[in-house]
Amino acid sequence: MGWEYRKSLKFGPLRLNLSRRGVGHSWGNRAFRVTKGADGRKTLSVNLPGGFHWRKTLSGSR
Repeated sequence: MGWEYRKSLKFGPLRLNLSRRGVGHSWGNRAFRVTKGADGRKTLSVNLPGGFHWRKTLSGSR
């Protein structure tokens, strides 16, 4: 098992995610968030009260 590094920095609605694989960023709040990962994948997430959530990969590799 190898070591992993992960760090998240928040600047209001913008979050910068640092990892060994690279830099990703996301924008939004708890209910609605758009993310671009270090691998280039773009994801849209919607979270509703009561534990309901929906996630869609918009582009990039899986």
